[in-house]
Amino acid sequence: MKLITAIIKPFKLDDVREALSEIGLEGLTLSEVNGFGRQKGHTELYRGAEYVVDFLPKMKLELAVKDEMVERVIDTILETAQTGKIGDGKIFVTNIEHIARIRTGETDNEAI
Repeated sequence: MKLITAIIKPFKLDDVREALSEIGLEGLTLSEVNGFGRQKGHTELYRGAEYVVDFLPKMKLELAVKDEMVERVIDTILETAQTGKIGDGKIFVTNIEHIARIRTGETDNEAI
């Protein structure tokens, strides 16, 4: 079992969610986050004053998946979230040692 964490641009969320549903993904956790990478933020003009926005809005998706689904999920996110411009985001994959569904007590693959 793996935990896939994807940081994507907010306007790509609906496309990614729809594509993941089409490949059979049954659930995910979503967080609105702020951050920066190579973009280093940007400057904006507000009421004649210029100021620096250091952190940019992003969406953080977290998906617990069976090992056999990992590559398919990654490929789906890459295909749908990519714009080809700086700030498209990142995908991280980490091992999950144990999962338990609170409602039923199911564990591991049955709990995904």
